[in-house]
This record gives sequence, C-alpha cells and structure tokens, in this order.
Amino acid sequence: MKIAIIGFGNMGQTYANSFMSSGFVGTSDVLILNKTKIEEKNSFGIDATNCYTEPNPQIFESDILILAVKPQDFKQLASEIKAFLNPEHVVLSVMAGISIDMMQKQLGVTKIVRSMPNIPTQIGEGMTVFCASNAVDRKELFIVQNLINTTGKSIYIEREEMLNAATAISGSGPAYVFHFMQAMIESAIKLGFSASEADFLVSKTFLGSVQLQNRSTLSNEAWIQRVASKGGTTEAALTVFSQKKLKENIIEGIEAANARAVELGT
Repeated sequence: MKIAIIGFGNMGQTYANSFMSSGFVGTSDVLILNKTKIEEKNSFGIDATNCYTEPNPQIFESDILILAVKPQDFKQLASEIKAFLNPEHVVLSVMAGISIDMMQKQLGVTKIVRSMPNIPTQIGEGMTVFCASNAVDRKELFIVQNLINTTGKSIYIEREEMLNAATAISGSGPAYVFHFMQAMIESAIKLGFSASEADFLVSKTFLGSVQLQNRSTLSNEAWIQRVASKGGTTEAALTVFSQKKLKENIIEGIEAANARAVELGT
C-alpha cells in the first residue's frame, strides 16, 4: 500500500513519522507533495525521489491521499490535483472546516474521510475524531483508522456535524489544558517556587492526575471528593472557583469554540 501526503507541515510530518515508526508502511511507500523542497533532515528517511513540489502522476498511484494543507489553500490545491484523481482513491483530510461534500465537489472523488486530530498526535498520544462518506467501505475505513491510530486513539462518528464539537473539545482542548497549567505555574511562582520547580510541579500533577483517572472507574467528582476534605485547603480553592463560576465559564468558552467551528465550515 502506498500513501501520498499532500502538505508537509506539522500534521504531514507527524503522519509520515508515525506511519513509518509503527511499521505500518516503509519509507519507499510514502510519497510527499509539498510546495517547497523538503530538507533531507526533515524527510524521516523518505527517498528524495518520492518527494515532489509539483503534482506528478507517480504521486497519485498511491492508494490513500492525505490532505494536510491549510484550509485556505484547499481550492487552489483541488484545481491542481483533480485531473490526477480516480474513483478508487481514498482521501483522508485533516483540514478544519472543509466538509465532505465540498471535497467531493472540488476533487471529483467520493471516498472521503474527514478527521479532526489534536496536537498530541506529535508524540503518539493524540485524539482524533473522524467520519466518512458512504462511498468508503468497511475495509477502507479499517485501514484508515489503523493509520490514524499510529498517532494515538480515535473515535469514529456517523454525523459529520459532530466534528465541530470535536474541534471545540479535543481539537482545541490541549490549549485549555495549557492555559490552566500556566495559571497554576504562575501561582506556584507567586508562592515562592522557582520557574523550573513550578513547571515540574504542575506538569507532574496533571500527568499523575490523568493517569490516576484513566486507571480507575471513579468519576471525576468522586476523585475531587477524595482530595477535598471538609474545611481543608482544596475546598477553599474550589469554593473560589465556584464563586467565580469557573466551570460555567469553561463550558461557555467551549460553546464559543463550537460556534466558531460551525461558522468556519459554512
């Protein structure tokens, strides 16, 4: 099986590295189409003869095409590659806001898988939500999901519009986590820790808490109750969070992200 990756930015490089590191494909089975020439040090061992800066028939002998370009570049790209595509091509898109219907019309093919990965895919700990057109059969969908899972975990959804919600939750989610971590780091520094100590303290707190939650059947509320004793320090912080409506503000922010995702897709 051959895979063509169109666009070799962060996601294109992540996929190339993950596919080959997992042994799913070899270096000779990956072809790259990128506007600019790829430096050898960034090619992950892919042969230079498999890297192109212009559309070429050899690229489109691939079984799966991955569109990893910026959404604003899609229409121009579609006009350049449409003539090379055939009905058997399976297209996997990581472009935000570009619908399956739009891709089918612009590319002239029907087998489309649309996905929303997040940034931890770069270390194999990503979360990807994806859906597919009816033209994609079970075997093709299974292969695509296995490819996606080299970057972490995935969820398949039937309703394409749920990708907007996925964008707001898991796509943007890492930024919310980093935002909260930064607030805790700044608090730690204010309380007397050095910057490096604060960063380490907060990072390990987040990592340990997530691992603890993943390894148990307890709910988040149950874990909160285990940490927060009556009249204690944790309860004091949680009381302030409640007074400031922190949870409600987080929910409101995620709803705003969802609304923006819907807006960008129309």
